[in-house]
Amino acid sequence: MSDAAFPFRAARAIDIGCVRLLATRITYVGELGYELFVPAEATPHVYEAIVAEGRHVGLTHAGLRALGSLRMEKGYRDYGHDLDNLDSLLEAGLGFTADYAKPGGFVGIEATLAQRDAQKREGGLPSRLVQVLLGDAAPLLYHGEVVYRDGAIVGDIRSASYGHTLGGAVGLSMVSRPDGAPVAADWIKSGKWEVDVAGTRHPARASLRPLYDPMNERIKM
Repeated sequence: MSDAAFPFRAARAIDIGCVRLLATRITYVGELGYELFVPAEATPHVYEAIVAEGRHVGLTHAGLRALGSLRMEKGYRDYGHDLDNLDSLLEAGLGFTADYAKPGGFVGIEATLAQRDAQKREGGLPSRLVQVLLGDAAPLLYHGEVVYRDGAIVGDIRSASYGHTLGGAVGLSMVSRPDGAPVAADWIKSGKWEVDVAGTRHPARASLRPLYDPMNERIKM
């Protein structure tokens, strides 16, 4: 289906086999993809139809670990793993998802707007969720590894996986400055970043933008 007929983030009713279902052009793996909302009783039929149709193009099955690796390379958040109810929308890097002009607002809009104003005024936020990529391809990350900047502890890895496309272990960490100053983009781009893996500090790179396809070109192909 063409991009014009089914643009990114659109939803369409489609037929697969004998079932009408809802398809959304959205992805949790950082590539062109779709999510299907299927009536529970129809899932075996839809699954079998997709597998049969995919045989001639080399369709294969992928598990949860593969999804976890791909979403981590793209920096996609997972509430309950990377985020909890103590993290603000802006600190999580999700401010773009909010409709600030929504009639009646939304739960927490006053706090979000106040923090946004403070960010503009002070040049940063108290904390920021960043993507962290190890420079050495061998060590693995799981979660809980301590993150350092210029020798000082600034956070820990909340969740991680191995990034096969990026060539190393990659994770997400909510970082804050030891001196309590606002966290700005320049502070993240500079400094010497390291992650303690099993007692050894490994050089790392920290980024606010996704390290894989930061311009979202792949998911809009």
